[in-house]
Order: sequence, then C-alpha cells, then structure tokens
Amino acid sequence: MSWILTASGKRFDLFEPVADMIAPRDISHSLAHLCRFNGHTREFYSVAQHSGIVADLVPEEHKLAALLHDAPETYLRDMTRPLKQWLSAYRHFEDVIWERVCARFDLVLDLPDCIHQADMIALATERRDIMPTDPATWDCLAGIHPMVETIRPCPPPQKPVSPTTSA
Repeated sequence: MSWILTASGKRFDLFEPVADMIAPRDISHSLAHLCRFNGHTREFYSVAQHSGIVADLVPEEHKLAALLHDAPETYLRDMTRPLKQWLSAYRHFEDVIWERVCARFDLVLDLPDCIHQADMIALATERRDIMPTDPATWDCLAGIHPMVETIRPCPPPQKPVSPTTSA
C-alpha cells in the first residue's frame, strides 16, 4: 500500500501523486491539526496558523503560494529542519508533492524570495512567542527581525472535515 487516506476520504498515493488527489480541505484540515516544531511549543501552534502568518507578510500576488508553501506537510508531516537536511529521500518526496501542489493551484515551482523572507520572519516571531526560552543563537535567523505583533496560538477546529463535503 503506497497511499494514505485523507480527512476528506480521498486516497493520496505517496509514490505516484497526481494533482487531482490534492484537496484544499485536506490541506487546511491536516495543517490545522499539525503542530509546528514537532509539538515542542509552549502551547499548540499549527502549521496552518504559521502559513497564514507567512501569507499575511507577502504582497497580494504571492499570498496563495505563501499560504501553500508547507502544503506537502499535509501528506508527509512537519519534519524538523536539522533532520530534513540529512534525509534526501524525504526532500525528494517533498519536492514531488510540491510540484503537484503547484500544478493543482497553478503556481510556479520556485517560491519568490519574499515568501522565504516572510517564512524566516515568522520563524523569528515563533521563537520569541511560542518556543521555550533558549539563549543560543539560531544562525538561520541572523539579521532577521520578528514581527512587532505577538503570535497568539489558535487551537485546531473541533469539527472534522466530512468525507461527503466537496473539496
């Protein structure tokens, strides 16, 4: 078996994904229930909320790509950055699924620099607002300033996606 069953009742084949398998409601449902940083936050903070913050930080024409920049995690989960750097097979699956997401939503494969920058601003803000205190320097955040606003984590919705609801 090479597929997973999604919240909307669709089968998503990890080894042979096609764009038609990708449903916006599966993305929103899964990422709303997926905690950033493998759950090592002071309280639950979802990948969906992170994606929304990133989208809020970019110009209008890049909001959809920013909102979907972590969409492959719908099917693969959120993997910590240090481990992801060592697992080329994971990165391959992530790249293939990202290609399908781009095909599904008519996005270009390469994210614009403003999304990478917004992702790092979100990370700096998340470190300040939702992570345990850590005196160490995070080299990836050199020169990056957090948002002025404070992140207030939102819990995941309690109502699951219905398989009969169109996606």
